[in-house]
Amino acid sequence: MLEADGPPVKADAIIVLAGDGTGGRILKGAELGKEGYAPVVIASNGGYRYARTESGLAIEFAVGHGYPSELFLETAWQADSTVDEATQGIALLRARGAHKVLIVTNVWHTARAGRIYRRLAPDLDIHMVGISDRAWDHGNWWRNRNGQKEFFLEFTKTLADYLHM
Repeated sequence: MLEADGPPVKADAIIVLAGDGTGGRILKGAELGKEGYAPVVIASNGGYRYARTESGLAIEFAVGHGYPSELFLETAWQADSTVDEATQGIALLRARGAHKVLIVTNVWHTARAGRIYRRLAPDLDIHMVGISDRAWDHGNWWRNRNGQKEFFLEFTKTLADYLHM
C-alpha cells in the first residue's frame, strides 16, 4: 500500500524529493546520476533552512561525498506538500523537455508520490526509486517507535490524498 518502487531505468532526469534530512535520498539520486541513468539530478526544494534552500544543502552534502557539482540542479521553490513539490517539479521537467523521469524518495513514500506525479502528469513516464531507512526497517516498521510514526503519518497522508484533501 505504501511501497511502489522498482529498479531504475534510463531517464531524461532524476528528481530527488525534499524532506529527507539524512542525505539518503540525494546520495541515491547522485549514485544513479553518476551511473548514467540520467544526465541531471534535480534536487527538489521543500523550503529554506537558515536562509538556504534545502536543495542547496542536499547538493552540498552530495558533493561532500564525492559527487560532481555539475551533476545537480538546485531548485528554490517553496513546497509545503508532495502535491506542491510535484506541481513545480513537473513544470520544470516539461520546460526541460523530459519525458521519462526517475523519482527518488523513501520507500514508504513511493506509492503516494508516484500516484500524485502520475495524476498531475499522465504524459510523463514516471519511475519510482525508493530508499530504505532505519525507521522503516525493510517493511518491519512496527518494531520501532520511529517506524510506527512514519507509517501512521504516511498512511494518514495517503488517506487524505485519496479523499483529495
